[in-house]
Parts: sequence; structure tokens; C-alpha cells
Amino acid sequence: MIDRIRFSNTLKQYGIVLNEIQMEQLDKYAEILVEYNEKVNLTAITDPEGIENKHFLDSLLFAKNELVKGKIADVGTGAGFPGIVTKIYKPEIDLTLIEPTGKRCTFLQYALDTLGLNGNVVKERAEEAARKEWREKYDVITARAVAEMRILSEYCIPLVKVGGYFIAMKGDGEKELSPAINAITKLGANFEKIETFTLPDESKRCLIVCKKEKETPKAYPRNGGKINKSPL
Repeated sequence: MIDRIRFSNTLKQYGIVLNEIQMEQLDKYAEILVEYNEKVNLTAITDPEGIENKHFLDSLLFAKNELVKGKIADVGTGAGFPGIVTKIYKPEIDLTLIEPTGKRCTFLQYALDTLGLNGNVVKERAEEAARKEWREKYDVITARAVAEMRILSEYCIPLVKVGGYFIAMKGDGEKELSPAINAITKLGANFEKIETFTLPDESKRCLIVCKKEKETPKAYPRNGGKINKSPL
């Protein structure tokens, strides 16, 4: 499905090296993604090079970050990006995929099983999960293409344990960061840094890294409607 030689050469430019097993898993992942996409809407990107760069490379830029370790949850994971790719790259992580859509959850479990990966699939909205047993349980929470930064912070930071990290995957994240600082702080975290990358098609990607310094006040997260209508 993917062009392994082309993809390996691309990854080298970003300092990423995959072994044969990892490349085989990604190749299989691409195959089942495209196959399953015919019956369930998972992604608009189905060409091999698009999958390599916009799904796999994008996810690996998150996965290779040294902070990404321990107990990790991917919020609104959709088709499993970056969570499943991160598990392939770092098999030692404890992975949870949080996704509210039942059909996508079925695909996620199918993908994990097919690829021989251990992981937990949780069918929950993030704000509801954060009021249950998943609250402040994770070393790292990430999300990609879910919501703008003010809203995303309220979905994600309550799930992070004190001392852990919320790492948001964004395109042009600088524009969203400044208005979100108040929300990040109010939820118990501090903005630490932003890391920027350029994909092969010249599109921009960044990781916004926030560290959880204290417990999130019990009032948060609010319900989804309030989060979206009145961002912090």
C-alpha cells in the first residue's frame, strides 16, 4: 500500500528510523484504513503518499517527542491518529483511544487487533470521560484536528495527571495559543513550548506543550455545549 522506500527516505529527513516490523505494521494499517473507509467515513486522505505524510509522518513527529511515554490517551482519535502510530513507534506505552463515535470505535479495535497491538478503546466524549474514572490518570494527553485551543484545553487538561503533559497537535498553532493561555492556566496547566515542523508538501505542523502543575478545579470540564458556546 505505502511506498516503503519513499517513506523511509522521507522519515530520514526528520531523524526518524523504523524497523521492519514497524514498517510492516504501518503498511497494513494504511491498507485496512483505506479498505474500511469504504463503509465508514474515517479519512478524506486515501492516496499512499498522503497517508504517509499527512497521517503517519504527522503522527510520528508527535510520537518521537521525548515527553511521550507512560500512560497516553488520544482524545477524539477518529481513525487512530496519532495514537495507533505512536503505539507502533513506542510499543511500551500504555495507550487509550478516546472516541465518541461507535463505528469508529469498532474500527479502532479492529485495527489494534489486526496490527497485534494492545490498547484500550473508550467510547466516550472527552468531557464526560474526565468526570469519570479517567480523570487525571494520564501522563500525556494529545489530540489532533478536534477543536480550537481554548476548547481543546478544557476537553484534555482535566484528563492529565499532575506533572503530566497536554500536547496539542496543530497546523498553525501560534494563532490559537495566545487566546488559550487563560484557559490553560485556569485548568491547572502552564504553557511550556511550541515545536514547529514543515511537512513535505510545505504545510505547517506544530506541537503545543503544556505541563499540568496542579489539579483541575472540580467545576471543569463543563458540558460540551457550554465549552463550545463560551470557551474559557
